[in-house]
Amino acid sequence: MIDGEDVIQDAFARVFATAGSIPPGTPLRPWLFRIVHNRAIDALRQRSTRRSEPLEMAFDLADISAVGPEDALIRQDAVRIALGHFAELPVPQRSAVILKDVLGESLGDIAALLELSVDAVKAHLSRGRARLRAISDVRSEVPPPPSPEVLNFAALFNARDWDALRRMLAQDVRLRQARRPEISGAADVGRFFTYYAEYPPVRIEPAWLEGREILLVSAEPSGGPSYFMLLEWLGQKISLIRDHRYATYVMDGADVMLAASW
Repeated sequence: MIDGEDVIQDAFARVFATAGSIPPGTPLRPWLFRIVHNRAIDALRQRSTRRSEPLEMAFDLADISAVGPEDALIRQDAVRIALGHFAELPVPQRSAVILKDVLGESLGDIAALLELSVDAVKAHLSRGRARLRAISDVRSEVPPPPSPEVLNFAALFNARDWDALRRMLAQDVRLRQARRPEISGAADVGRFFTYYAEYPPVRIEPAWLEGREILLVSAEPSGGPSYFMLLEWLGQKISLIRDHRYATYVMDGADVMLAASW
């Protein structure tokens, strides 16, 4: 969810760049899925969070491509449990579960997209579903406390100390906002706080989403959170700000937990 906006925008940029070179008769849906999937893998590699585990080929599962009553229940249960937990799965399991249980793709199409055998897809699908349930069962109800850096950022932001926040920016800091070009450099990104000084007042508070620390943004004085920011750090300096002010839909169904002791 957190990285999805960037992945989709990058994927569509690649689609427009390569659309003219598609061979006639190419099925467009698998072609588009492959581009988005590969871009998502690149994003995971950049975060150095990709994990792997041995591939087991021995799962003897029925091909559940046809949606019957049992498959419908499995799919509904998997989607319900998985929201907010997909990021904790190894990449092959995550891809298999999303493609099958969320998008309803057949095992054959998933195998072609992931360049795996159907048996391998069945294995990843089974293990991914089981792991999602295990994650849901053991997930702690008490989130960790906010980091000192995020706590300091929130305090300065809520005090509207924009100059202090600008001093926290790395020289090569980047700003990403949905449907807007990326901005880089402390001088240009510093105007981000100038805009917030002119907007109707908002308040931010530390929270957690998909195992990552975020800042929920709410309208003052009593509005509920409508979007979030995410910061990346290089030492004590901010290296990236991702502001979802113009993509509030990313909050739909988000499993957000307020940071403890906030």
